[in-house]
Amino acid sequence: MKGMNNAEQKINIRKFIDDWTGKGNEKSESHNFWLQLLRTVFDVQDVENYIQFEKRVKLEHPLYIDGYISKTKVLIEQKSSNIDLTKKGKQSGGMECSPYEQAKRYDDNLIQEEKARWIVTCNFTEFRIYDMNSTEPIKTEQIVYLKDLEKEYYRLQFLVDESNTKVKKQEEISIAAGRLVGKLYDSLKAEYIDAENEKSLRSLNILCVRIVFCLYAEDAELFKKRTLFEDYLTSFNIQNMRDGLIKLFKALDTKEENRDKYDDSLKPFPHVNGGLFTEEIEIPRFTKEIIDTILECADFNWNEISPTIFGSVFESTLNPETRRKGGMHYTSVENIHKVIDNLFLDDLYEEFQSIKEIKVKKNKDKALEDFHNKIANLTFLDPACGSGNFLTETYISLRRLENEVIKDLYDIEDNEMLTTSFVKVSIKNFFGIEINDFAVTVAKTALWIAESQMLAETERIIKEQIDFFPLTTNAFIVEGNALRTDWQTFENTINVMSDTMFEEETKTQKRHYDYIMGNPPFVGARLMSASQKEDVLNTFGKNWKNVGNLDYVACWYKKAADLIKGTKTKCAFVSTNSITQGEQVANIWKPLFEEYKIHFDFAFRTFKWESDSDGMAHVHCVIIGFSDKQNEHSIKYLFAEDGTCSEVKNINGYLVDADNVFIENRSETISDNVPEARSGNKPIDNGEYLFTEEEMNAFIKKEPESEIYFKRWYGAEEFINNKKRYCLWLGDCPPAKLMKMKYCLERVENVRKFRLASKSAGTKKLADKPTRFHVETMPEKEFLILPLTSSEKRQYVPIGFMKSDCLASNLVTVVQNAGLYHFGVLTSVVFMSWMRAVCGRLEMRYRITKDNVYNNFPWCNPTKEQKAKIESTAQAILDARAKYPDSSLADLYGERNYIYPELCKAHKENDKAVMQAYNFTSTMTESEIVASLMEQYKTQVKNYVL
Repeated sequence: MKGMNNAEQKINIRKFIDDWTGKGNEKSESHNFWLQLLRTVFDVQDVENYIQFEKRVKLEHPLYIDGYISKTKVLIEQKSSNIDLTKKGKQSGGMECSPYEQAKRYDDNLIQEEKARWIVTCNFTEFRIYDMNSTEPIKTEQIVYLKDLEKEYYRLQFLVDESNTKVKKQEEISIAAGRLVGKLYDSLKAEYIDAENEKSLRSLNILCVRIVFCLYAEDAELFKKRTLFEDYLTSFNIQNMRDGLIKLFKALDTKEENRDKYDDSLKPFPHVNGGLFTEEIEIPRFTKEIIDTILECADFNWNEISPTIFGSVFESTLNPETRRKGGMHYTSVENIHKVIDNLFLDDLYEEFQSIKEIKVKKNKDKALEDFHNKIANLTFLDPACGSGNFLTETYISLRRLENEVIKDLYDIEDNEMLTTSFVKVSIKNFFGIEINDFAVTVAKTALWIAESQMLAETERIIKEQIDFFPLTTNAFIVEGNALRTDWQTFENTINVMSDTMFEEETKTQKRHYDYIMGNPPFVGARLMSASQKEDVLNTFGKNWKNVGNLDYVACWYKKAADLIKGTKTKCAFVSTNSITQGEQVANIWKPLFEEYKIHFDFAFRTFKWESDSDGMAHVHCVIIGFSDKQNEHSIKYLFAEDGTCSEVKNINGYLVDADNVFIENRSETISDNVPEARSGNKPIDNGEYLFTEEEMNAFIKKEPESEIYFKRWYGAEEFINNKKRYCLWLGDCPPAKLMKMKYCLERVENVRKFRLASKSAGTKKLADKPTRFHVETMPEKEFLILPLTSSEKRQYVPIGFMKSDCLASNLVTVVQNAGLYHFGVLTSVVFMSWMRAVCGRLEMRYRITKDNVYNNFPWCNPTKEQKAKIESTAQAILDARAKYPDSSLADLYGERNYIYPELCKAHKENDKAVMQAYNFTSTMTESEIVASLMEQYKTQVKNYVL
């Protein structure tokens, strides 16, 4: 590998797509296809020897593998472009099998050393990837389409990288380093007199940072000798080591000319500067265990860590709160690049590549100089920077781009660059706000480590050594509550004035940022502390509509929108997906779109944000890139849940390619002639009226007269999983009868007391009629119910008809006077697509409310024939369910959607009938369905208002 840069690779990918779109003959073009892919997209040198074509497999008669890569153990089964990779076909010998089955047969007959790690089936249009380490490779099949290769090429990285080794190795090293830091932390903490004292804990954290920094400085050869720090410490006996360390820290913060001229032991150490060694901290007595731990740490190669990952691992390892929770947390480099690549880095590489193609050297050099100055002056803010991983990875990426510029711009052989200030990208252009004081220290240290590593890369280019110490620049990262801080001046931060690296006049000046980015805290509207709720009110003001229902992360969008008004600043934040779902969309985005005039430049729809190295804790996130309306471009990029990217004209608040519509709660449906939906029954009874079957039978045994007052009770759980639950409904029980039922009266009295004890005035008033419910919904005939919540893994949320002698709880929505037509539409792909786009979520589970989802759904106007067809297909669904009376709806609608072929077929026919009634084509994607429904919503709402 020669190290092709980002821009070159993107250009080659586009050419590869253009070259092969609409082509593909297995016999005549397979070799050229794979050779070009490996050579031009993945930069494989000597590609003819890298991939083996027609590798022989010993079977009853000779067979040949189309392509085999021994280095990465990839087995390729190639087909022509007209072949469906999911269908079986006749092979030589008369066997019927799919391309995967054919490849698997070849793999089964390879010797152990050659067995495939990956199987790829390909028809020039799509790559189907099978992970042979998976227990069920077919279920974990991944698909990459040729047309999407520009944004998804990384998913084919396994072709050339045995384990995506560089990033993976850095992750492993950084996590291992974090474990060593944890061990060091524990051994030092044990020697503090009062280890839980706030001042002592702060000292302990800083002490660990300083020791690790010295170990890194050794391994990175920033100190004059590879073992300088280690040798210095071990020159003292245990009793004197503490004093020796105190002297060293003071020396590292002192210019050489101002040190004790008679202490030779400190002369080899440079003046570090930067404030890391300035603060006087509490250092405990050293023990043999501490020394042994430091020596164990010294054996580790700290120069190989990723500062991006290690900063997070370091901070979470030493943070008392995260230590109590367990696990080491970090944001993967891949996920960080989802933000920064689309925010600015891809554009910079494309600009750089276009400059490299200028033919006239004088013009090219001028353009390179201008570009160099441009990237050197870019400014970045992360207003929730944590341990600095976004800032650190951004700095590393920008410096690597700068190194590419240096290669092209300066004549290294003539040493022209030695008279030029060629390293211009500086960490002084990186700004952050973080509420945790220790994370601030770690973030600065991570950036220094990154600066050191990048200087080493530059040194290899220019073949000259660059002095790293003393530190002359510093990232301006301050401790403070970002929501109580002016992002331009950093006023109101806790210790903004304490940073000695900045001149006084720069500390409160108004700053311009080119890019604002980060990963603000994930706290839901119902989970915030009192202080966080106050932050929200301060940020939005009490007059902001539904301010109490906003998630905490919304504050960062509002603060950013305030700051970027009328500027060219671009922003991108990672957020929980809840801000693009349900009622929050209108609460947050309607004012920001309409009043603040922001728009979305790119977005990633819901995906799992992996941020925990041990437990792999997942948070369901979105990424939103946005800027002021004046910066709007005609093309935006929308990434789907599976990572595929589409060019779209608009991205609305639901992250759908459609106009900016906002689905707000309403009490009535927007469509005419649609049955009313109501919430189910809400007893407010402290469980006194609800029984399992066993509890009901025991109660009836004690009080036989109560039997006729029990009704089957259905919430979402009972309906979907066919769980038997019952309700004692005494609202219609005559007083004379009730007075004769001792145990029923006891329940009634318990309910009355429970309601009286409530803080709610309404609930207290309800105590006057304890046999009645707070909300009563009791249709007189068969009714339809929709679960309020359901698993997101289901393609169709189960809905169904219930008889009037049943009671529905407030965990389902009751649709009265509904017929087969309404059931057919509501159980179709059309309604399900709408629901998935606009509903709220509990974690990732669908939350299907009547006011948000049902009442805003735009119903179609079918012809008599279309309505009859839908009624017929709806009945077929019910008939298919009826064939399996012992199966619950959870069984029928499991994670794999359908176990039963009759039900699958019935749903597909119903989808087809409903799609036709909406004049939708069968080829429409879910996103296209939603976009069309939102257009219809706009029209129907307009008519509804009138």
